[in-house]
Order: sequence, then structure tokens, then C-alpha cells
Amino acid sequence: MARWVDETFNPHFRCALEADVVLYEGSTGFQDLIIFDNKTFGRVMMLDGVIQLTDKDEFIYHEMMAHVPLFSLEQPASVLIIGGGDGGVLREVLKHASVKSVVHCEIDKAVVDLSLKFFPGISQGAFDDPRVELIIGDGIKFVNETERRFDVIIVDSTEPIGPAKVLFTEAFFSACRKCLTPSGVFIGQNGLPFLYPEHLADSGRILRALFADAACFMCTQPTYFGGPFALAWGANDPKTRAGASTGAIAERYATSGIKTRYYNPEVHAASFILPNYVAEAWAAAVV
Repeated sequence: MARWVDETFNPHFRCALEADVVLYEGSTGFQDLIIFDNKTFGRVMMLDGVIQLTDKDEFIYHEMMAHVPLFSLEQPASVLIIGGGDGGVLREVLKHASVKSVVHCEIDKAVVDLSLKFFPGISQGAFDDPRVELIIGDGIKFVNETERRFDVIIVDSTEPIGPAKVLFTEAFFSACRKCLTPSGVFIGQNGLPFLYPEHLADSGRILRALFADAACFMCTQPTYFGGPFALAWGANDPKTRAGASTGAIAERYATSGIKTRYYNPEVHAASFILPNYVAEAWAAAVV
């Protein structure tokens, strides 16, 4: 008999993927983790009952998390990634030749180890790049204590449940802002505004109060069930986003030689154009 693995994030409905082969299942000490193969989506990782990535569609989220901020800057050199132990965002960040150093802070070593074992094609050797410093530790502790400053900070977290809850607080966002260079950009995941507008509203209120330029942009990830997926943008300098015209981004993209499957300069620009229900949530009209 086939085994079906439920995604349980929403308390009022269930989505399930068939598990052809379960490769790992257990507690990491921080969260429950299962990795299995599915005929449609390939290899799947779920944490605490929520799909995190699949072989089939991981490129969408990882490309948008990395390339929207990095192509918005002329020569981004230093990047901090918090979370993202699978290495997908790291892989995309390292495609930028201007990037000289990446600090990658992941609290759960098991996610890194199991991703390297079962999803080697996602990181593609990124953790071995000499530009990368991997820190197994608490991202909040790191941003509160470090004196380093970064051109881009990317928070690739799980949903605001379990160990990731603290990554959606004013204290954390404020600490990240402190760690940015004057023209730096903060990026964080912000979930599914169709199902959880309150998550986007909460982040919007905090980020608008902290950053000179706070915005929401979107992508469509097939296995993040519940509609288009929101990502948060915060910049200390409002010219960073406004000054990066589609033409400038297109030139940077063309000369970079970077190959992408979802991201392109037109998608970059369009991703900040929000449906009304998302714009209302971001503006905290929905609480």
C-alpha cells in the first residue's frame, strides 16, 4: 500500500504527496524531518509537516531569493544567509562573480548533513567554495553579536512556527538592519498571503518602521500549496530599488553569464507588482 505524507501547516485542510521511498524520517533535535521520493516532484524534504523543497521546483524560490537582491546592487560583495541549510540559495548567490564572501548561518546541522547526502544536486558543491564560511549556530545570536556588515542578508527560514518563530520578530529584523551596509538589502520569506495575510501584515508593519524602503515581491512555487508566495524586501537606501531600473538589471544579468530557469529581469520588475489582496495585507489593512 502506498504511503501518503500530509502537509499539516494549515489546520483546516490537508495536502499529501505519495512517498515512493522514504529515505529519512526522524527528529533533528530542532524539528521533525522527512525526506522521500515522489514520482511527480522528485525528492522532497518536509520539516514539521511543511514542504521545504523538492527537486522539481526548488529553483524558483532559490533564484528569486538570491537574484532579486543581488542584481539590484551594482557590485554586491558580502552576503549573509540565515537558514537555507539545503544550500540552494547559497548556490545561486555564488554565481555572482562580485561576491567575495558569504557567511552561512544554519542552526540545524542535520539539515545541512542530510541535504548533502540526499540532495547533492541542490548545493552543487557550494559549501566547499572558499568564499563560504559555514556557521552552525543561532542566526539571532550571530546578528546580535557580529561587527561585520553585509551588502545582502537573506533569511531562508521555515514558516513562523517552531524554531523559526523568532526570525519574524521586530528584534530580529532590527538586528539584521544593523548588520547591513548603507546600501544593503534584507530579504526574507513571508509565506502565503492568500491563506495567511496576517503573517505578511505583521512583517510589513515591522519592516516599514525599520527600513527606508520596505516592499513585498512574489513568486509562484507549485509545492507551496495555497497560492503565490511572498518575499519581503528591506533596504536602508530607497534608491537601491528605485535606482535599479529594468534596463540596468537587464545589463547586469546579460553580462553576468548566469543561467536561470525562473528569474529574469522582467520577472524581477513584475514580482513587485502586487495583486490587491496582497498589497492590502502588506499595508496591514488585514490583521
